[in-house]
Amino acid sequence: MEIATRLYLIRHGEVEDRYHRTFGGRIDMNLSDRGLRQVQATADYLTANPPDLLYSSPMQRVQQTVAPLLRQTKLEQVILPGLREVDFGAWTGMSWDEVQERFNKSAFDWLELLETGAIPDAETTVIFRERVESALRQILDEAGGRTVAVYCHGGVIRMILSILCELPFRQMSIFEVDYASLTKVVHRARRSEIELHNFTPWRDLPGILAH
Repeated sequence: MEIATRLYLIRHGEVEDRYHRTFGGRIDMNLSDRGLRQVQATADYLTANPPDLLYSSPMQRVQQTVAPLLRQTKLEQVILPGLREVDFGAWTGMSWDEVQERFNKSAFDWLELLETGAIPDAETTVIFRERVESALRQILDEAGGRTVAVYCHGGVIRMILSILCELPFRQMSIFEVDYASLTKVVHRARRSEIELHNFTPWRDLPGILAH
């Protein structure tokens, strides 16, 4: 019988207001007050049935996201630099509207633009994939059929799905990845299956978090 590893892919919570609708990438920003409430709701949900292992990006917004779960369980995190968000190069710190104005490019096309090298000075898709795949390989090698939480970023989650589902990165635009969301993937040697996508305890469970 094939050994199945369950991956919980968790995006960080909402970031501070000044970075909304902005290409944050390598900027080490904080969570907003609402983001802190979101990640507490996600931690409360996971605490009821915690994962066996926990891996995370070193970036501040992710460390703030994982903090409640660490407080509420006996888990220890393994921080993997390969899970940090993609570097948007010249777009870093620019709003979606500014990108449209200065580069005549839509923010909604960023996956395809990154893949085709159309974002000036950005990390290439090849390099991005290599570092995420290296981190994912370590996680799967160490998991041994257990349940693993991976706290990271929207771009990283899409790249992980691209690797596991063997689909081009640009096609991952079909997947919404909301703040403090949870996507569950069952991984076996021959295939991966998405069991749950973009579940947000702060929004999807009644009474958890007021809008």
